[in-house]
Amino acid sequence: MAAHTLTKYVLLATVSKVEMNPVWQQKKLRKFCQENGILITAYSPLGGNKEGTWRTNRVMDSDVLKQIANSKGKTIAQICLRWLYEQGVSFVVKSFNKERMKQNIDILDWSLSSEELEMIDQIPQQKGNPAISFISNQGPFKSVEDLWDGEI
Repeated sequence: MAAHTLTKYVLLATVSKVEMNPVWQQKKLRKFCQENGILITAYSPLGGNKEGTWRTNRVMDSDVLKQIANSKGKTIAQICLRWLYEQGVSFVVKSFNKERMKQNIDILDWSLSSEELEMIDQIPQQKGNPAISFISNQGPFKSVEDLWDGEI
């Protein structure tokens, strides 16, 4: 096939790896990906990040997620991972702790109720990783607003 023939085609990603968790749900992106047959893999599904000045974890500190976890006898991490699973999202979780690894797998034999899903849906949204390391006076992105589409 000649190189010029490729200009007739639009190639879409088949997988999009993005930050996603109950505190940064990416609703518009999830809808776009679903409509276009793009799978999502969530990174930072438990809200951990190495950037930013606040050094807090709004996911693991969420009162809503704590309440749901307590009522179900599950961990907050399990609630987060089960929520992602129910959204049809794959995820990458980092853990070196064997007990946590076992807990992370134990999300398949139970589900979140519609009331619990609604509670999670109402959690105020905020990006956990603003990608500040990409901001530079010498680069194309001089501010966080230049980099993101308004959903920070």
